[in-house]
Amino acid sequence: MKAAGLSMACVVLLAAPAMARDTLGVFEGWAAFRDAQPLRCFAIAEPAAGKGGKWRPFSSISYWPQNRVRGQFHARLSRERKVDAKIYLTVDDRRWELTGGKYDAWAPSALHDSYILAKIRSARSMSIASVGVNGGAFADTYRLSGAATAVDAAALGCAKSG
Repeated sequence: MKAAGLSMACVVLLAAPAMARDTLGVFEGWAAFRDAQPLRCFAIAEPAAGKGGKWRPFSSISYWPQNRVRGQFHARLSRERKVDAKIYLTVDDRRWELTGGKYDAWAPSALHDSYILAKIRSARSMSIASVGVNGGAFADTYRLSGAATAVDAAALGCAKSG
C-alpha cells in the first residue's frame, strides 16, 4: 500500500499548485491533505484501474471553511464526457445523478453530498459512469478502504479554522 500512497501524493501535487500542503495521512487507497492558503482540506483517491488519458482522474471530499463547504464530493473523470451525457455515481445499492462539466462531476447539492458521504463511509466501492465523446460508455471504480478515515482526517485538519 505504500506505493499507492506515493502515487496518491503525486496525484495531489500535480493536481493543483500549492505553497504549503501538509499531508494529514495516507489510509489504504485514500490520502488526506491540508492547504494553508486558502485554507482547505481534502481526502482524495485514484480509481482502482486506469489512469486516464491527458490527466489523472481522482475522487475527493473537500472542506473549505472560509466558504462554509463541508464534505463536498468532486470527481475528475478519466475521460472527457459527451456534452449531453448524464453522469452517475453508484455506491453500493444507491445511485445518484451528478452534475458536471466535460471532465468533472459534483453532487447536485450539499444535501446530496451528505448522503453520498454517509454511503461512502459504509461501502466497499463506488463507481462513476458516463459516456465519452467517442460515444463509448466508461466507468471509474474506486475502492473505499480507508476513505472514512481520510475524510475524518480532512475534516479535523480544517476544524480549527479560526
